[in-house]
Order: sequence, then C-alpha cells, then structure tokens
Amino acid sequence: MLKKLLQGHLLFPLILVAGIGGSFQYGFNVSSINANSAYIKLFIAETWAERFGTKLEDTTVKLIWSLVVSIYPIGGLLGTLNAGHLAVKYGRKKVLLFNNLVDILAATIMLLSRMARSFEMIMVGRFLYGINAGIGLNVQSMYLGESSPIKLRGVVSLTRAMFVAFGKVTGQTIGLREVLGTEHRWHFLLAFSGLPALIQLISLPWFPDSPRYLLIDRQDKVLCLDALQRLWGKGDFSEEIADMEAEQAVIKGEGARTAREMFRDRSIRWQLITNVMVTVAMQLCGINAVSIIVLVLVLADCEFALTQARFTWMPYCSIFLIFAYIFSYGMGPAGVTAIIPFEIFTQSCRPVAYAINGTFHWLGLFVMGMVFPFIVEGLGPFCFLIFLGDCLVIAVYVFIILPETKGKSILEITAEFQKLNQRRAGPNNAGIPL
Repeated sequence: MLKKLLQGHLLFPLILVAGIGGSFQYGFNVSSINANSAYIKLFIAETWAERFGTKLEDTTVKLIWSLVVSIYPIGGLLGTLNAGHLAVKYGRKKVLLFNNLVDILAATIMLLSRMARSFEMIMVGRFLYGINAGIGLNVQSMYLGESSPIKLRGVVSLTRAMFVAFGKVTGQTIGLREVLGTEHRWHFLLAFSGLPALIQLISLPWFPDSPRYLLIDRQDKVLCLDALQRLWGKGDFSEEIADMEAEQAVIKGEGARTAREMFRDRSIRWQLITNVMVTVAMQLCGINAVSIIVLVLVLADCEFALTQARFTWMPYCSIFLIFAYIFSYGMGPAGVTAIIPFEIFTQSCRPVAYAINGTFHWLGLFVMGMVFPFIVEGLGPFCFLIFLGDCLVIAVYVFIILPETKGKSILEITAEFQKLNQRRAGPNNAGIPL
C-alpha cells in the first residue's frame, strides 16, 4: 500500500503539504497552549497590575485564562460553518491557501502580544487559530479524499489523524523548558503555527486542485485529467473519469445543497443520521477525558499512587490501559470518522456534510470540557461507564447500518444507503416539511 502511495507522483507530497497546514495546526494549538499556562497567567496578572495599579485576584486570572482557552473552539465552530460554502465557491486549494493568511495573521498577533503587553491579543490570536483549524480540518479532508484513488482513499484519509497526533507531539516537545517553554520565550511558541502556514502557502500553489471538484463542480474535464496525471502519474483514467461523470449525472448539475435542504430530503436521511451518530460518538467515547484530563491527573499523582496503592500493580495497570485506549482510538475512530462524510455523500451534499460533522465536533469538545468535571464529581471512579455505553451503542449502530465502503465508488455506497432509505421511509422519498 505504501509503495502505491509513493508511486503516485504528487499525491504523497500533497498529503504532507495539506497535513502540515491543516490538521497539524489543530493538534499543535490544542497542546501548545497548556505548556505555557503558568507563564500566560503570570503575564495576565502583570499586565493588569501595570494598567490599573491593582493586583488581580487568582479567580479572575483563572477566568481570563479560561476565556483564552475556550475561545479556540468558538473560532473553530465559526470556521467550520463557513468551510463548506468557501470550498464550493473558491475551490479546495484556494481556500487552504487563503486560510494560511488567517493563521499567519494570528501568529503575528501572538508574537507581538508580549511586547504590546496585551493579553487581549492572545485571545484574538486564539480565536483566529480556531477559525483556521475549523476551515483547515474540513477542507483538508475534502481535498485529500477527492484527490486519492479508490484503493488508497482510506489510507490517505487516515493521514488527517496522523498529523493531528504529530501536531500534539510537536507542541508538547517545543513547549519544554529547554526549548520555548520559558517565561521569556512563550510568545514564540504561541506564534510557531505561522511557520507551517508559511510552508503550505509557498508550496501548495504547485499542486492541482481536486480532480472531482474540477470535473463535477467546474465541469472542466481537461483540467481534471491534467490533475489526475499530476497526482497519480501517467495512465488510463477512463474508469475514474466515467465514475465522476456518473456522479455528475446523478446530481444533474445541481449546486451545493444547504443544510435545510439536506435535512428535508428523505433520500439521504440515514446518511445524515450516520454522519451525526459517528461524530457525536467520537466526542462521547471518552478520548478527550482520557487523553487530556485523566492522563494529566494520573501522571501528576503517579508517585503518590505507587506508594499508597493497596495493590502495587494497579497503578501500572491503569497507566497501561490508558495508553492502550489512546492507541486503539488512534487505530480506529480517529482516522475513520474523517472519511465518512466523503464516502457516504455525493459532491453536492459533501461540503454541508463536513460542516455538520465539524459543528458537532467543536460543540462536543466544548461541552465535554464543561461537563466532565461534574461527571467525575458525581460518579467518581465509575464516570467512564457512560463512555462505555456510548461505545457499545455506536458499535451496534455501525454494524447494523453502515455498509462496508472499502473499494467501492461513491455511487455504489450511495446505492446501498438508498435501499435502506427506501425500506425505512417507503417508496416516496420526496422531501418532507420540517
């Protein structure tokens, strides 16, 4: 599989370029902010004292810090809601290019925040980073999914999760005190995202736009064929072109559909339900609680646990299970959910499907961060039973409802869902009023 990927001329470099300016940015900005939390809180307190001559209470510092952290998913939600429309109007490639300008602007604001003695600039920068991530995650998935052959579609889409993990590791690494995690260099760490954005801004113009976008949306067969040859190498692409033209004929030249139109259409009812179910399950499976909250607490109290535990093997077992859970999550749900909207929706529905996917992602991230501490307080060590129930429910749902998509064209997958929609809704698949 890797050999086929490397033989694809510009496809492998495209994965690297799209990933470094897309999901890498999301992973980096999620992890890097925590490395500087103590220094940013100190900066907030010092800035307030310089302006007003009074000491800021710890509770107020924590409140401002919470705003700095929570404004990121708000920006992400805003970016997600606009990603689909922008991708249709300007194309996947152009949106990613201009999205880098948002990131570079945010990085510049972050870099100047310490010199300007303004913690408000950090908030603005985080908000812009969120917009960049909201657009980048969705458009990157569309771009790579539409640029890859059917046999490599799953592998290529998995790279989104890989770059998220790479971004998190990078943020944690350069956030160490030996690198940029110091009182005098934290603003350089916050501005580091501008470098990957600059790399993508310079290199992405050398790549073609998505072949499916060029043929189905822009109806330019010549550019589509040129893009296929540049991405996949020389060869006979008559089968791929025929598949795209068949999809184009099915949607009959209609433009991108709105969310309202999709929710009113019974013919895609189970695709929508599946998209929402899988996305919500991602947030309720417990990965955010395990990887962010619980892991930090376990590692912080590891020494105490090792000395106080009744069974000396129990702390080691707990840490092993946590890492095993994160590993299994990365092998499965983390990568698979990114490709679901691409595989089960046609071209006219796909941008809105990704917007719906991203909306539930950012809302789930925000809600879990707010609710989970209260769940822990109420249920204690049994708090993860809720996540166990969610995993069981979604496993049964996927087994019964979601058809196997490996090696199938978009129309073949759509036909299988069509059978399900007809069985559930009857012969009349016309839209119904809300």
